[in-house]
Amino acid sequence: MSAAEPPGDGDHQLLVLIDPLARRYDGESVRIAKDVLSAGAHAKICFADGPDEFARALSRRGSRRPVIVGDDHALLRAVSQLHRERELSDSALSLIPVGAAHTLELSYALGVPRGAVAAARTVLDGAVHRLDLLVDDSDGVVLGELRIPAARPSPGPPHTVWDTCRTLVASLVRPAPPSPAGPSRPHRLRVEADGVLLNDLDRPVEAVAVTAQGDGGLADVVIRTAAGETHTAEAKAVTVSGPDFRYRADIQVAGPVRTRTWTVHADAWGLVLPAADA
Repeated sequence: MSAAEPPGDGDHQLLVLIDPLARRYDGESVRIAKDVLSAGAHAKICFADGPDEFARALSRRGSRRPVIVGDDHALLRAVSQLHRERELSDSALSLIPVGAAHTLELSYALGVPRGAVAAARTVLDGAVHRLDLLVDDSDGVVLGELRIPAARPSPGPPHTVWDTCRTLVASLVRPAPPSPAGPSRPHRLRVEADGVLLNDLDRPVEAVAVTAQGDGGLADVVIRTAAGETHTAEAKAVTVSGPDFRYRADIQVAGPVRTRTWTVHADAWGLVLPAADA
C-alpha cells in the first residue's frame, strides 16, 4: 500500500451507489450512511435496481467520486468495471460495508472500517491509498488473494433470503464444481514466476496461492505440494498451466482453464481508508 493522499478535487462531489441487496439486507445502515454523507458533502444518491443500472450510473459519474454501499461483490463489480473502461487509475473508490459478515471479509481485510457511521466518516475525512492489483490475461482482476484449486467458501449460516438469492444467481451464471466425495485430490500444475519454473507437472500440488503484496509491484506465491512441502517466491507475473483447473479470485470462482497468467499492476487503484492520524 502506497502513501495516502487526499481524495482530490471531487472529494465533496459524491456519487453514492447503493447496491439493491444492501438496501434489502440492512436498510437502516443504508439510511444512516446516506444521511451522514448528505450532511457532509454534495451527494447524488443512486438506488440501483440491478447490475445494469449500477454500471450505467458508475459510467456517468462525471467528476463525482464514487461511493459504493454494499458488500465485497459490489466493490469488486465497481473495480472490474473501471478497470475494463481503463478509468481505474483516475478514480478513488470508497466503500460503506453493508451485508452479511461472510460477504465483507475482503473489504475488512483491505482496511475498510466496520459500521456505517465509521465508514461514512472515512468517505468524508479519509485519505486515498493506492493499492496493487492482480490482472489476468482475460482482463479479470483480483483485489486480495488468488487460490488454485478453487477453495469452496465457508457457507456459514443463512442470513437472509437475499443471501440465498445471490448464491443462486451466481450458481446459475457459473455452475460450481461438483462436491468431492472425499479429501481433495492433488493437481498437476506447472507454475512459473517471472519465467522461472517453480513447479512442474511431475510434482502434484495441493494448493497454489498468489497475493499482491499491496505495494511495490510484487506478488507472494506459495505452493503447497502433495508431499507436504511449501515453496515460496516473489514475482511480478505468475503463469499456471496444466489439466483443466478452477481458481478462486477473491469471492468468485472461475474456470476451468488450462493456462492463465496474472500480472501485478502497481498502484493500480485507489481506496479511501482512514487517515493515518485518525
